[in-house]
Amino acid sequence: QRHLVESGGGLVQTGGALRLSCQASGNIYSINRMAWYRQAPGKQRELVARIGSGDNTYYVDSVKGRFTISKDNDKHTLYLQMNSLKPEDTAVYYCNAVMMLRTNLDFSEYWGQGTQVTVSS
Repeated sequence: QRHLVESGGGLVQTGGALRLSCQASGNIYSINRMAWYRQAPGKQRELVARIGSGDNTYYVDSVKGRFTISKDNDKHTLYLQMNSLKPEDTAVYYCNAVMMLRTNLDFSEYWGQGTQVTVSS
């Protein structure tokens, strides 16, 4: 079962905007933290933004002021609003969550399958 499903990726021109969504599912009991990672071709996966259970946030320096992470606790959905996109933002974006399911009362880490974001120059 896929517990995290991303959507919202696509092709956009430099300076454009996209909004990524990540739907968490699977009889969720509690979510500790959620995050967005990205991986560009030939590069390691990197943390882009993270939001904790108390809504505290972290952003990698390269996206500060351009990206905003948020979540809807009732819908178990994570968002990433990406503005002023640059070609160097091109990557596969992955949703990540540390959560507890009712079927397994222990916090575990989960990953989505990723969504492609391509920014043309």
